[in-house]
Amino acid sequence: MTASRSDFRVVLATRLLRAFAFGFAAVLIGILLEQRHLRPEQIGLALAIGLVAASLLGLPAAAAARRFGRRRVLAACGLLMALTGADLAFATNGTLLTLAGATGMLGASVDLGPFLPIEQALLAESVADDRQPAAFGHYSLTGGLAAAAGALAAVFASTPQRLQAFFVVFAVAGLATAALPLFVSSGAESTAPGPMLSRASLRPLAALSALFALDALGGGFIVQPVVAYWLHVRFGAGANVLGPSFAAIAVAQAASFEVAPLIAKRIGLVRTMVFTHLPSNILLLLVPFSPSLPIATALLIVRYSISQMDVPTRQAYVVSIVPPAERAGALALTGSVRGVAQAVGPILAGIAIQAAAFGLPFFAGGGLKIAYDVSLYTLAVNRRPR
Repeated sequence: MTASRSDFRVVLATRLLRAFAFGFAAVLIGILLEQRHLRPEQIGLALAIGLVAASLLGLPAAAAARRFGRRRVLAACGLLMALTGADLAFATNGTLLTLAGATGMLGASVDLGPFLPIEQALLAESVADDRQPAAFGHYSLTGGLAAAAGALAAVFASTPQRLQAFFVVFAVAGLATAALPLFVSSGAESTAPGPMLSRASLRPLAALSALFALDALGGGFIVQPVVAYWLHVRFGAGANVLGPSFAAIAVAQAASFEVAPLIAKRIGLVRTMVFTHLPSNILLLLVPFSPSLPIATALLIVRYSISQMDVPTRQAYVVSIVPPAERAGALALTGSVRGVAQAVGPILAGIAIQAAAFGLPFFAGGGLKIAYDVSLYTLAVNRRPR
């Protein structure tokens, strides 16, 4: 039995709701933790814990889905999201706030989280192989537009009480995303025997994961909560400015998700990943030289309009080099490695922001990502998919 188009529509609805909450949380989490009297390095630690948990839970979630069913595991992810929202909304203790991300839902995003390998494996089963890049593009587009709406909604968090209310909404969204997967049909459950990954698949995935880790380490310096907090500290930007700015960034990202499969049809998945990613990272190096908030924001919008084209193409590439039964395991492995590497960035970025070393997050992030682009092209440009 395999997933159907109707099952995938349920997953898209779940993704839409979840991404909306992630959209406003990315803008507001730094401000919330600052209002609860956490220092910059503590904020960086909280974000790092969230990223580590979001990535490390991917493999256990994929394994649990094979044993207990995809629907149950996706519902459990929703409950963890509700728990995170309740913690952030009502906790005042610094330790509880710092550990809020231990559920894996503070560091989760439209491109990271324990639910992603399960949903993406279901997506790959719901369409023909030649339609997978476009399907991953639609999947990313849905999350990107919802995240844009969430970021725009953050402008209404103008008081501490409203800020708290947003994380109550985050918890409620978690409960809703726990209920929706229960409407997926039994045909979407994975029934493939054997291990999650074979030795033959592990070899190419190990090299690929190492490169993804390099990219993610650079990305950890400039995850959106860090960038939002940097703009807040450097230029005094509040939620009323950060919300529309990150909404514009999310819309630019969403548009690129639809363009990426079209480019990939012409030049291939790997070339699309590299040839769009490399110029975006050069733009990233220019951000700390911005003399004003409008210029910094404009550079970020242009940068993100091309930097995320590698998301659907990367996902399609990973599932193209392993057998269908191993797709969830492959996505979980590469996602886990990326997330753990990414988690180092916010800690260092938080220290750098506190020390007024405003350029470090962007220089480190951009430099590491450029090294990844060159290495990926060298390794994978001539590898043929299955």
